[in-house]
Amino acid sequence: MFIESFKVESPNVKYTENEIHSVYDYQTTELVHESKNGVYQWTVLKPKTVKYEFKTDTHVPKLGVMLVGWGGNNGSTLRPTSIVSYNHLGNNDGMNLSAPQTFRSKEISQSNVVDDMVASNGILFESGEHPDHVVVIKYVPYVGDSKRAMDEYTSEIFMGGKNTIVMHNTCEDSVLAAPIILDLVLLAELTTRIQFKAEYEVCYCLGKVPFFPSGVYHPKLPLEGTNGPTRHASCERFVKTACNA
Repeated sequence: MFIESFKVESPNVKYTENEIHSVYDYQTTELVHESKNGVYQWTVLKPKTVKYEFKTDTHVPKLGVMLVGWGGNNGSTLRPTSIVSYNHLGNNDGMNLSAPQTFRSKEISQSNVVDDMVASNGILFESGEHPDHVVVIKYVPYVGDSKRAMDEYTSEIFMGGKNTIVMHNTCEDSVLAAPIILDLVLLAELTTRIQFKAEYEVCYCLGKVPFFPSGVYHPKLPLEGTNGPTRHASCERFVKTACNA
């Protein structure tokens, strides 16, 4: 849903007649190389805070330019209306995905990517709108580990026009999956060494929290509404940032 105007109530935001003034503390981690006798011996990570001050002019000037298109540009805005993905492969992954219950997990994980895209853009999509989305995966033993993917993206453009982008990709499926499995192993080990607690509560081991979002981000847990990549990537960044603070 498109919101024409809003107001932020915060001690860091001040409104004047023509301007909005805001202050934002950006917290990050600084990588510092320390040396001993002129030779770098180790690397130290230190928390760092940078204060930014923003000033926004609330008066919109008359530009003398006609604006068209949802994106306010020349009409080249792409509004996805149909996303169709066809895949076939012949390894164990392809055989497992030929089972309806296993394929449903894959279908949910891919659908949540589209859901996050729609939810983050209230200008292109009204409430309740959603592009047509179809995922097809077939088991073809002969092609082995070679994954063949054909994706078609159809979008609406200016004046009711339609734009279709078609892509074909071939790659070894196990090579695509290997980095994700390695990341999962490293993340699982990390969570066994992290403990957290809220004020006045007992301490918990992060790796033992049921359905910890960052843990289900990689293996694609087949639960509706729990596997959107945006929210889980945010959770993972939050945990890593908190542990480095």
